[in-house]
Amino acid sequence: MTEQKHSQSLEKTVPKPDITDPQVQRKMLLEQEPKILEAASMLATRIKAVPLDPRFPDLEPKALIVGGFVRDALLNKNPKDADIEVYGLMADRLEMVLEQLFPGKVNMVGRAFGIYKIAAEPGIEFDVSIPRYESKTGPNHDDIKVTGVPSMTIKEAVRRRDFSWNALAADPLSGEVFDYFNGASDLKNGILRATDPERFQDDPLRVYRAIQFSARMGLKVEPESFKLMTQMVERGDLDYVKPERISSEIQKLLLKSEKPSIGLELARELGIVEKYFPEMQALIGLEQEKEWHPEGDVWTHTMMVLDAAAKIIKKNPNIFSENEKLSVMIGSICHDFGKATTTKFENGRIRSSGHEAAGEEPALRFLKRLKIGDEIVAMVKAIVVEHLQPGVLYRARIMPEEKPGSLNARQYTNAVRKCMKRIGRMPCRVFLAASEADHRGRTVPGVADDEYTEGLLFEEAVARFGLDKEAAKPLVGGVDIIKIAGELGLAMKQGPQIGFFQKKIEEKRDSGDIVTREEGLKLLREMLQTVKDRESVNA
Repeated sequence: MTEQKHSQSLEKTVPKPDITDPQVQRKMLLEQEPKILEAASMLATRIKAVPLDPRFPDLEPKALIVGGFVRDALLNKNPKDADIEVYGLMADRLEMVLEQLFPGKVNMVGRAFGIYKIAAEPGIEFDVSIPRYESKTGPNHDDIKVTGVPSMTIKEAVRRRDFSWNALAADPLSGEVFDYFNGASDLKNGILRATDPERFQDDPLRVYRAIQFSARMGLKVEPESFKLMTQMVERGDLDYVKPERISSEIQKLLLKSEKPSIGLELARELGIVEKYFPEMQALIGLEQEKEWHPEGDVWTHTMMVLDAAAKIIKKNPNIFSENEKLSVMIGSICHDFGKATTTKFENGRIRSSGHEAAGEEPALRFLKRLKIGDEIVAMVKAIVVEHLQPGVLYRARIMPEEKPGSLNARQYTNAVRKCMKRIGRMPCRVFLAASEADHRGRTVPGVADDEYTEGLLFEEAVARFGLDKEAAKPLVGGVDIIKIAGELGLAMKQGPQIGFFQKKIEEKRDSGDIVTREEGLKLLREMLQTVKDRESVNA
């Protein structure tokens, strides 16, 4: 045991490779996905063999891997796709080379911009392009004129990229990394820096990219870049970014970050939250009862819930779909929106009674602005309105039964069933993940690591009684009503009468008077017998 602990201690102190060292860079680059490197090397070799273009007689054709692949290689993240930039060839000659090298695998969808998508083989893709200038022609994202310039230097080509570590380029043949803007140093030191302040402003979406990268990579924004982005926010540059593009960056922030709160804190500091997300802004400085929330205001709690949700999802990555993961994460952001209008100071305590239902409207406004799909909207809405239920029902169940508001086993099961009915088609695991995140997003001693007993009891009831399947299904159906009525000699057919009896039985079910199908059928028979007796008296 001692040797094992000593070994683990040594592992923790192993120094990280110096990614600013050219030899280390070369080694790390050439250790990445062999299939991508093979395809890139094959293309680079073929490009290098192309005769000089008469239009660029002094420029030897070459192909370099650029952008995210080089960045992730230095972070040892084993990237699965790559961008390749080709110098010294015009688009027409590049097309011919690509078709010869990858017959039937070249997608020309980006041809107008000099971009070609290559599906080298299943799971291995890369974009091939020529260096280009992008100049703004108007305020919108699409108002850009793209000009391919194969004779551009590597330094000028990478200058247009957003951040210094995305301005890296590498030769797939030699492994040499070209770093004109100290990207490797910034990567090593955890710095987010705009590559070129003037070019950075060409696309305001880059401010949202800064937010998601800061969270995903745990980066601190360099002061001048922070000032630049703040100015862009203040003068309204971000007004023209399409909601779908904003949503895409926010989704990356939420799904790819260990601590997504880092990105949202940066958004707050840059003024984005105040200007574009009033529902979130309303949480800042909004006090909570210290007994339950010693961590501080609702914003602080929400950030903690968000990070707890990310931890829960990453602990169980294979049990949630992408939409379910997003629903848990966005639900964590929205879950306390209702506190902005319900928080009051009463009898020496801070209360937010009814904040769950009050949060529905602001959550829907928030989601509409982000153009989120209907499935996610439905799940987030249910999370906002019902997120306290596992805890509320748990406390009612463990109370002594003689106390008002307590629930016995039968009543608890029925209450869980009704909750499952209200949350609709959202799987129980998704609902409980969001509720657990809310439970853990506080500084109350023990809640960060304790067992989530509220959720375990809820989940046990769902599993034991099949409430995930039976919650919304009536205990008795129309066929049951017609059959029993016939046995009693009553004429009954599909119509309003069927709905009347079903409604009465479901009301008894919701009140806890009946639970099982057998009890429902027994009650139905009694109700129909009463109808028959009444008809006999009136005959």
